[in-house]
Amino acid sequence: RIGKYFETDIHADHVIAVLEKYYQAKIVPENTLIIFDEIQMCERALTSLKYFSEETPEYHVIAAGSLLGVAVNREKYSFPVGKVDFLDLYPLTFKEFLKTANEKLYNYVEELSEISALPQFITDRLSELYQQYLVIGGMPAVINSFLENKGMEKVKKEQQAILNAYILDFSKHAENKDIPRIIHIWNSIPSQLAKENRKFVYKMFKPGARARDYEDALLWLESAGLIYRVFCTSKPFLPLKAYDDLSAFKVYLSDVGLLRELSGLPPEAIFLGNETYTEFKGAVAENYVLQSLAPQYDILPRYWTSIGKAEVDFIIQSDSDIIPVEVKAQTRLGGKSLSVYDATYHPVCKLRYSLNNLKQDGTLINIPL
Repeated sequence: RIGKYFETDIHADHVIAVLEKYYQAKIVPENTLIIFDEIQMCERALTSLKYFSEETPEYHVIAAGSLLGVAVNREKYSFPVGKVDFLDLYPLTFKEFLKTANEKLYNYVEELSEISALPQFITDRLSELYQQYLVIGGMPAVINSFLENKGMEKVKKEQQAILNAYILDFSKHAENKDIPRIIHIWNSIPSQLAKENRKFVYKMFKPGARARDYEDALLWLESAGLIYRVFCTSKPFLPLKAYDDLSAFKVYLSDVGLLRELSGLPPEAIFLGNETYTEFKGAVAENYVLQSLAPQYDILPRYWTSIGKAEVDFIIQSDSDIIPVEVKAQTRLGGKSLSVYDATYHPVCKLRYSLNNLKQDGTLINIPL
């Protein structure tokens, strides 16, 4: 009887009212699962979670919302604190894509038990899938189109539809004063990442722009889950958050495929290589690695710089260990930043992601991208 209300295009408040009558009358069977999608669109739906928990614990409720992080920060919502368990969903990582695209290869990687070079035919196939992932990214609808062989044009259309939906979300859900600033920041991300040091600079999209004018817009994009803001750490000590330089940070997209589409990078440049696609290749590789690391740790990675201009791409806090991570988009391993860091802080382990084979050299582990 409830189902018929969800099949019609009626306002969510009407659905809530119907459900309230049903569960007050105890008509809904026990162990019923009720799902509210895009719950941030209905204030009463959010508030009702408290009453479901207190008055009808026999019902199970899932509330999903792509902008839920934005909604719960707005004062008009009476959010049921302490009544809700949170689960953050991310775009698929390369590993999850691999499991769907080639389960045998995924199982092979999962069963690796020692650090030694992988066979050539394995690395060749993994490299091919890695290139595909850089193009399509981890958004489920995009991956489905790719795996169903609908063609690259369909993949690009799916990605563009997502980007267009984000722009509409800016206009619909953000404060009016923040909308132009959110769009400025969003559109500037590819050019921000194209810089050599990738540090976010406000003046790139508007002369005289100040941090205080754009902080709310940045926070909105973060809360919406559309970007990662990676702060510079002055000291790679515990706890990592305590040593953030809040004035220095980099901004990455939550999905590398959307970064490629937003930047206008043709898929052919990744698949076939292009002599003009060199500088931005590093930014794409960094975004890809961050996208894989972020869901694995409670603390978002930071980056580190020294006075002598050495820079380590990411710093991870893994339990009580601080681990430096270097990202190289190709097989060339130039640069001394990791050595400078090692000489200064003597980490128990160092990670380098590159297109070179799996190898350990002392405390340095090279992991194929």
